[in-house]
Amino acid sequence: MSKKILCVVGARPNFMKIAPVIAALKVGPTPFEICLLHTGQHYDTAMNDQFFTALNIPRPNINLDVGSGSHAVQTSEIMRRFEPVLDQEMPDAILVVGDVNSTIACALVAAKKGIKVIHVEAGLRSYDRAMPEEINRVLTDQISDILFTTEREAEENLHREGIERERVHFVGNVMIDTLKSQLPYATPVTTILDQAGVSPSFLGSKKAYAVLTLHRPANVDDVAVLGAVLSAIGKVSRSLPVIFPIHPRTRSRIEGFGLMELITLANISLLPPQGYLEMLGLMKDARMVLTDSGGIQEETTALGVPCITLRHNTERPITVTEGTNTIAGTDPEKIQAVVNEILQIGGKVGKAPEFWDGKASHRIAAVLHDWFGRFPRRQVT
Repeated sequence: MSKKILCVVGARPNFMKIAPVIAALKVGPTPFEICLLHTGQHYDTAMNDQFFTALNIPRPNINLDVGSGSHAVQTSEIMRRFEPVLDQEMPDAILVVGDVNSTIACALVAAKKGIKVIHVEAGLRSYDRAMPEEINRVLTDQISDILFTTEREAEENLHREGIERERVHFVGNVMIDTLKSQLPYATPVTTILDQAGVSPSFLGSKKAYAVLTLHRPANVDDVAVLGAVLSAIGKVSRSLPVIFPIHPRTRSRIEGFGLMELITLANISLLPPQGYLEMLGLMKDARMVLTDSGGIQEETTALGVPCITLRHNTERPITVTEGTNTIAGTDPEKIQAVVNEILQIGGKVGKAPEFWDGKASHRIAAVLHDWFGRFPRRQVT
């Protein structure tokens, strides 16, 4: 009898990570039975039929429709709604990805019910406990039965925290599996700007531009920090056009703080939130990307595009040591210095880290076939 895995996603980026894993688990002589659950932690109007079809992503079998809320409210509501699903589906294991509230909430419920927990993208650490995601990472790893890592340093992080090496498997980065498979279908930047009503002349004759993403509470909820970052972006735009797909929450903060004039400039194009293929198209041809996103640090490294991280730390250090990423923080002078270096000498060249080859999901499937072979089908009483 095939083993049943209940896969959990909570936000759109989770789909990019879990889609290749599900595809790999469904093939082979003894494919797994897969049930996909979306907690609804992030409601996303872009997740329509075209989203699932274009990216070959399976639609969720179950949606908890939790919605937004404080960390405590959201986490507890996910737990409350997830428990009866486990009782009904009776999976042999749950598989969670990343570090969102859905990850820790569902892992905790499963662990308390004696259901095995698989964590994909384990062991990443920023060592900044002020980040809610860091708490989610640490706790999820502690209660997981098997942990898949994207870089070798993550295994050392886990070992220092007392997690046995036999539970940890270095398989590479599943996000890069999706990137490599979807890169040929990335939307050209000219198409994106045209659809947004932006004149082709915006890019200038050199067609060079920067991309900005900004969403983390530490950056957008503090008026002083947000003002400093936006001032820096205004200066960047004097040298290079900036395309800014603006998160609704970020826009709300900018408007609420009265900072919109800092980015209402000729060389800054404010776009609505973009889909995955659109963001891929924006990033792959960019001169540089400025971001506070963890996933974009990885994607720019895979694409070979210089990345400037607008944070003081990163849970993905391999993007700095081997990739194209530079940590600039939120000081305008530091940001401008990194921008100038990229414009003058091209920025960090970097290389694709080990096992970022588009085959991580297949390694995960191989490990799980072997691992599950040691356990009988879970009996529920």
